[in-house]
Amino acid sequence: MTTDQDLTMDGQPATAVLAAKGIDVTTSKDQGVIKVVQRHGLDGERPMVGDKVTVHYTGKLLTGEKFDCSRDRKEAFCFNVGKGQVLKAWDIGVLSMQMGEVCTLLCKPEYAYGSAGNPEKIPPNSSVVFEMELLKFEGEILTDDSGIVRRIKVKGDGYTNPNDGSSVAVHLEGRCGDRLFDCRDVSFIVGEAEDKDIPLGVDRAMDKMQKGECCVLYLKPKYGFGSKGKPEYKVGPDRDLIYEVTLKSFQRAKETWEMELPEKLDLAAGVKHKGNQYFKVGLYHQAVIQYQRIVSWLEMECGAGTEQQKRIKSFTLTAHLNLALCFLRMKEFSQVVDNCNKVIELDEDNEKALYRRGEARLLRNEFSMAMEDFRQVLRVNPSNRAAHSQISICQSKIKEHHEQDKKTYANMFQKFAERDTKIGKTKRRRDESVRSSMNGEVGNKRRRRSQDCPS
Repeated sequence: MTTDQDLTMDGQPATAVLAAKGIDVTTSKDQGVIKVVQRHGLDGERPMVGDKVTVHYTGKLLTGEKFDCSRDRKEAFCFNVGKGQVLKAWDIGVLSMQMGEVCTLLCKPEYAYGSAGNPEKIPPNSSVVFEMELLKFEGEILTDDSGIVRRIKVKGDGYTNPNDGSSVAVHLEGRCGDRLFDCRDVSFIVGEAEDKDIPLGVDRAMDKMQKGECCVLYLKPKYGFGSKGKPEYKVGPDRDLIYEVTLKSFQRAKETWEMELPEKLDLAAGVKHKGNQYFKVGLYHQAVIQYQRIVSWLEMECGAGTEQQKRIKSFTLTAHLNLALCFLRMKEFSQVVDNCNKVIELDEDNEKALYRRGEARLLRNEFSMAMEDFRQVLRVNPSNRAAHSQISICQSKIKEHHEQDKKTYANMFQKFAERDTKIGKTKRRRDESVRSSMNGEVGNKRRRRSQDCPS
């Protein structure tokens, strides 16, 4: 029968070796996770909370029985460290490792599978051993285009985050290359950071942060100061930025379910005005934030009377139309079509929505659909000269597209014909060779038979 001392290291019980050679990596120093380095990693940074880490691991009971192994599956395992996505022991242990390091972790039950264990694999209240190899780590990607990457230096407190409209107080340190260009304590409204010369990327990271958190944000130009740069900070166009941000305090804005309809309608006017201001100076991302707030407040509202219903429809239509225009400038054509469709659901003859949807479809090379949108515009307003012009462009594009198709198919058929001709010639040569070979064999056989016959 096996005992907890069956797993050995260097010929001795594993628990004794790990306790003697290892270090306690828990913050409370309760011996819950003991680590022994088997192979040192590269000198340099260690993972930070939230980083995406890639590891290989092997898990064993103290009996020596292996219960899980990423190498057996021939697939490394990825997770965001320090976020509670994995065992507590893993979060603690991996944060202590360096790139390329291999270590062994002895984990008490409360840092592993607890009193329940894992059915059919780990008995209740079992200590376990993991061999871990840290293959790589990288910051947490906050946007689909990887334009904002966060690395958390100090984890924040609590479970709430600022939302759009929140008042936040932060300490900022902004760098371009090795040069510090911004260092200050500042307060701003989330969604309106531009008013305080704070880049979009810092603003958009706020809803991921907790009070007391200190993080480093790596911003691509789109989320920094863009193609214009920031002359007052001596930051040139299209430069990557690094911001260290500490969230000192914040006051959340009301959620939509916390507000009555009259309050939403009153706020919508101011938010629309702010969005329009951003749009006029070419800050389309910031304008989108404002218009989307209006949509989130009012899209599910019905209103108690005719007057409220009219105001709801007016604000909602305008917000979607303005969003479509922003996304058109940002070349996000699918978003343009989606927002125009929502307007057309409310007002099927809306001239602006039909026209902007046509523009987006034309730019997506959906020429026939775009032409139909512009024709609908003319049915609504026959004097719309721009729609007439766009129809001509669509017709020209369709003709050009058909001509290109003809050339493509003509070339394709020519290649097929040439290939068939080549195959036919090869086959004829092969057939002729076979016939020649067969005729030669027949002649040889006849000569052999004549020689074998009695003279």
